[in-house]
Amino acid sequence: MSDVKKVVLAYSGGLDTSIIIPWLKENYGCEVIAYAADIGQGEELDPLNEKAIKTGASKIYIEDLRKEFLEDFCFPMMQAGAIYERQYMLGTSIARPLIAKRQVEIALKEGADAVAHGATGKGNDQVRFELTFQALAPHLKVIAPWREWNIRSREDAVEYAKERDIPVPVTVKKPYSMDRNFWHLSFEGGVLENPWNEPPADMFILTVNPEDAPDKPEYVEIEFEAGVPKAVNGKAMDAIALVTELNAIAGRNGVGRVDLVENRLVGMKSRGVYETPGGTLLYAAHRELLSLVCERETLHYRNLLAEKYAELVYNGQWFTTIRRSMDAFIQESEQYVTGLVRLKLYKGNCYPAGRKSPHSLYQEAYATFGADEVYNQKDAEGFIRLFGLPNKIESMIRKAK
Repeated sequence: MSDVKKVVLAYSGGLDTSIIIPWLKENYGCEVIAYAADIGQGEELDPLNEKAIKTGASKIYIEDLRKEFLEDFCFPMMQAGAIYERQYMLGTSIARPLIAKRQVEIALKEGADAVAHGATGKGNDQVRFELTFQALAPHLKVIAPWREWNIRSREDAVEYAKERDIPVPVTVKKPYSMDRNFWHLSFEGGVLENPWNEPPADMFILTVNPEDAPDKPEYVEIEFEAGVPKAVNGKAMDAIALVTELNAIAGRNGVGRVDLVENRLVGMKSRGVYETPGGTLLYAAHRELLSLVCERETLHYRNLLAEKYAELVYNGQWFTTIRRSMDAFIQESEQYVTGLVRLKLYKGNCYPAGRKSPHSLYQEAYATFGADEVYNQKDAEGFIRLFGLPNKIESMIRKAK
């Protein structure tokens, strides 16, 4: 262990990383530099500077990555339509490659020998962090304390912290694990580990209970330019302001909750509860606009890629050739995703209420059930005859035998 002189730790100030600083110093005898990425946690970051130093870090980096997080990670993922197992909008998954990328950059700048993270040996985050480390700086040693120490539970971790007078935002009685950023808020652990248990009503932070949402629907209009959201209700906004506004609008209408039993990459199933209010609106609006401007074959192929893209994000394979190649295809087909979508929000539900685009491929003259001058309905007869010819031939031969 003596070969490690300096390590950069991905630091959140939560239970795990709070005890990792003293553990690294006690077990590796190395200098520890803490690093916290601001990707929209809000007030959670306020006490980190003092806390990291008090627990043994030689210095701490706290960096604002919110703009990069939304523009370079969340928005491309949304454009791809990536939703893991049809429900999870990947708020934690998409954040880890960005955090790990900047962690590597700081490690190289500081001349560190190693990088460390607080992900457990049961979780997905260990893979997401370490695949990024391998892709960007394979020579750095990776320290994952949960795979080394004799701490085996949240209760053990809380006790370890108490013995060293380290304040942590988790107790044995209420051991929720929360992960918050601009895109979402996730909950796991404690009472949620039993999938039969309904999430406590007071647990949610970003969204009101749908039953308590306003009794009248609220409409919101989202404008896109080449697939990128640019305005809400006619007001142009940058990425941070736009997602902040959509989080507020969706949140007060109870939109964006997901309760999911998902398949972890490491093999077991786990239960997570997620709040993704603004992201839910963006996915819905983008999907509606895409249906208007994207021709059939490209749209259907994009739908096939969406599932694969979601798996790549979930599995931490962001810095890979396949993801970059998929992005190139998706970006090519995003060039006409420009227009306006109106959504209707009501008590936890989100409905499309209108969509329009200067690049719309929808032509009423062709689609109308009324009289038209552009479509000869007799053409369908020959089309159906040829389209069904393989089935017809097979049926004739099988029946003859």
